[in-house]
Amino acid sequence: MEKRVLGFALSSILVALCAPASAQQPGKIFRIGYLDPSTSSGSAVLLDAFRQELSKLGWIEGKNIAIEYRFAEQKPERVPELAADLARLKVDLIVVSGTPPALAAKNATTAIPIVMINTPDPVGLGLVVSLARPGGNVTGLAALAPELNTKRLEILKDAVPKLARVGLLRRPPGVNVGQDLQLKEIRLAALALKLKLEEIDTQLDAKGLENAFQTARQKQVNAIMTTAIRLFFAERKRIVELAGKYRLPAIYPQKEFVVEGGLMSYGEDVADRYRRAAFYVDKILKGAKPADLPVQQATKFEFVINLKAAKQIGLPIPVRVLERANQVIR
Repeated sequence: MEKRVLGFALSSILVALCAPASAQQPGKIFRIGYLDPSTSSGSAVLLDAFRQELSKLGWIEGKNIAIEYRFAEQKPERVPELAADLARLKVDLIVVSGTPPALAAKNATTAIPIVMINTPDPVGLGLVVSLARPGGNVTGLAALAPELNTKRLEILKDAVPKLARVGLLRRPPGVNVGQDLQLKEIRLAALALKLKLEEIDTQLDAKGLENAFQTARQKQVNAIMTTAIRLFFAERKRIVELAGKYRLPAIYPQKEFVVEGGLMSYGEDVADRYRRAAFYVDKILKGAKPADLPVQQATKFEFVINLKAAKQIGLPIPVRVLERANQVIR
């Protein structure tokens, strides 16, 4: 009997010693880096969704994870230094929001796992080898921002009678690779729809946004839209207010703009992307390798209309457009 007990004890010890080092370790607090080009306040609703999903999976800040937040505060030039800072800290994983943070993190480290949330064409950008087999230290969720801008222009043309001229709020070309991909698509779509596209370089402070809308009025645009980048998302409240002030119909990339009082949105469920990112974090912290986790593309799209906003600017929304909406706010 003693030999059996001793044998069982030795077997248990050997099993424990052979357990993979990558498995979740009791008592260990994993450090997650979070890199965002915008602001903490502008990202709060998305981070709440991310943290709530992590909590459901058993990951709680202060208990078994600590999150190192890095926000560039609307200054994209700061993103590389912030990425390098997270790499120096040797965090266990970096979550990145948008194209510039994804590229900066990839340049900063080839060892630390990186989970991207909304990066268009990660294969073309060299972030992954393929969607099915990423092959390096990057995985996560690819965005369809360039393709969806065509759909937004089509909806805008259907919703606004005699639409001829559209103002596009953008950051200067060359600053954001993800935006540059979108600009190419939007220009082609405007040409196909026989719309004049007025591209308006936009500074993101209060004065810069006001100036952008004044420029839109001077150019006599009939409606506006923005490129689908994190910097505009963070300023959505002010953008929506200005669209109402200048009585300009607008379509936005995310429903969060409509929640703030905007007219229409068509795009991916961005909060859902953050929730799905939590599953990547969970798998990687439990030992999975980014190279083996396929990159996912969006499967959930929303078209939301705010009839209150339409009434405020005196825009009757055609029935055929209302019938296509997933949600109508009355």
